[in-house]
Amino acid sequence: MDPLVVPHDPVWRESFESASALVMRALGSNAIAVHHIGSTAISGVWAKPVIDMLVAVEELGVVDGCRAAMAELGYEWKGEYGIPSRRYFRRHDRHGRRTHHLHVFPSNNERIARHLAFRDFLIAHPEWAARYSDLKRDLAKRFPKSGLDYSAGKATFIERIDALAAKWRGPAAK
Repeated sequence: MDPLVVPHDPVWRESFESASALVMRALGSNAIAVHHIGSTAISGVWAKPVIDMLVAVEELGVVDGCRAAMAELGYEWKGEYGIPSRRYFRRHDRHGRRTHHLHVFPSNNERIARHLAFRDFLIAHPEWAARYSDLKRDLAKRFPKSGLDYSAGKATFIERIDALAAKWRGPAAK
């Protein structure tokens, strides 16, 4: 079984760059910006080797009409997938391993600022990034087969970082 988290790999940035260009083309002029989020966007942080991307769009409903174009790129459409006002896609490699998560939100959605503030705070504060990395490694060792326990174990820490990041960023992060 593949390890749940692995050391940061600089190739993740290249993977984001190539995937994001294709995604922006598939989503068309409705797409405003694409961002690399999650742990693979933070140098030095151990992560699941899955590229998280966030796309801001003008109109969320237009994204539903891009399902075929996204499928051609190998992305599986999951709809809101538990988060209102989001469209979620995921992509797997030929071996069935997940490689990409794509979160699409309307440009005025507050979740965009939250994700970016979280990422930027950890980049700007390596001591917090190291704590997050250590937590993830510990949880991966304790729950090697349970992604749910791993995710639940991060929840309190993520909430703390979200609060710190919002204060650090100021009103723009809210």
